[in-house]
Amino acid sequence: MNAREEILRRIEEIVPARPAAEVAASYGRIGRGYRRRHHDGSPAAGVLDLFAERVADYRATVLRVSPPDVPATIAERLSARPGTYGVPGDLPAEWLAASRSGAAVPLVRDPEIASLDGLAGAVTGCAAAIAETGTVVLDHGAGQGPRALSLVPDYHLIVVLADQVVPDVPEALERLDPHRPLTFVSGPSATSDIELSRVEGVHGPRTLEVLVVS
Repeated sequence: MNAREEILRRIEEIVPARPAAEVAASYGRIGRGYRRRHHDGSPAAGVLDLFAERVADYRATVLRVSPPDVPATIAERLSARPGTYGVPGDLPAEWLAASRSGAAVPLVRDPEIASLDGLAGAVTGCAAAIAETGTVVLDHGAGQGPRALSLVPDYHLIVVLADQVVPDVPEALERLDPHRPLTFVSGPSATSDIELSRVEGVHGPRTLEVLVVS
């Protein structure tokens, strides 16, 4: 028995596990009469505007681009920060087309964990985005790579597609699998001490840029 199993055994002695059917029934009795969104009836463009505004409030850089401009915009943003970038192995190839031509940006697909600290940054997609809170959610599925890729490098460029943006939190949660490792990103990493001195880059990338594709 390892340490984890021993801890779980002790917890179960104090709080015995309940049958799955009983747990499901208890969740079914939870009232869900809360407001689902703050922006009923808002057109899609308004939701995207709100998302861009809230993301910018967190001191992230927001770029609004059309689908054909994604490769050139990514290449431009990466070229502005010389170095090697890590990308998920299944990131759409067309997004990186411009980065691989001409004055190519060095890219590493599925970089080793030990090499992440030496990268200039990372480029990923996302699973969902929330307009009301200006939050991007990664579930580390297709086009997103492991959680470490989005946390260790000092720069993170996230591509958000228009149909991934929802008005509010409840709708985002319905799109997400609670069994997956979810990372909620609301601006670049930042924390404050008791004197409210802001420090960036402690728990993740110091610089966050978001491409909103519509």
